Amino acid sequence: MRTVYLGTSEFAVAVLERLVATPHRPVLVVTRPDRPRGRGRKVQPPPVAERAALLGIETIQPDDVNGEQARAAIAAAEPEAVLICAYGALVREPLLSAHDMLNVHPSLLPRWRGAAPIERAIDAGDEQTGVTIMRPTAELDAGPICLQRAEAIHPDDDYGSLAGRLAALGGELLVEALDSQPALREQPEQGVTYAEKIDPSDRLLDPGRPADALERRVRALTPHIGAYVELDDGGRLGVRRAALAAGVADVDPGALEERDSRLLYGASPGALELLEVQPPGKRSMDAKAWLRGNRVR
Repeated sequence: MRTVYLGTSEFAVAVLERLVATPHRPVLVVTRPDRPRGRGRKVQPPPVAERAALLGIETIQPDDVNGEQARAAIAAAEPEAVLICAYGALVREPLLSAHDMLNVHPSLLPRWRGAAPIERAIDAGDEQTGVTIMRPTAELDAGPICLQRAEAIHPDDDYGSLAGRLAALGGELLVEALDSQPALREQPEQGVTYAEKIDPSDRLLDPGRPADALERRVRALTPHIGAYVELDDGGRLGVRRAALAAGVADVDPGALEERDSRLLYGASPGALELLEVQPPGKRSMDAKAWLRGNRVR
């Protein structure tokens, strides 16, 4: 099938790589403009643009995919299907109705519609999530479903490990949908939840929350965004790995304490043991190494 692919992130790269190994290899890739990335904030192309170049696929990076020039470029490719995965911008009319479209969404819709379904599933303590192949509509992630498959969330999953499995599953399901053309069915009206975009306040490990919730928050934001705790001097200490401090209930909420060479952070109730931390402007390090150069209670 002749396809055009809209995608931007590393997640979308994995799905693109699965597509190129099939008769559905895209004839055109549409991705977002170059933006500052990484610690140095150097302007770089998005991951999909880099991979499409290596694969020799024609690529455009419009400021607005819904604009006249972008729509003309997509139409000129004469796609039988337009495929969307982690593009990072809404597709609107008239583009939305101009072509048959399928979207890869990493949740079991209607649960976790929206921008951050993987993070929100881990953060909420869900035991499973999955991938849905659906037809996009004007209402966010509310379109009819053609395929859906579940994936367990393991107790030690972080965003990186779970997203990797879901991207592989998403690629397989998208190819299956293109091969078999399954019938569409409307989403149920019950069970709708929204995965709001991760904002700066989500990164703070709020000591007013229980320790198990904070442990999930660390995993949900690792390795791509990162959680942090506030230091007494007003600075921030990034937290890349943490575990529940079993049996510890006497660390003041929000306090950092050293006990038996362990770095503990008080919650309400319970405590976290911080295992890997990232001081401002530095690389991640073992919490014990950080303790050797810093004083806590």
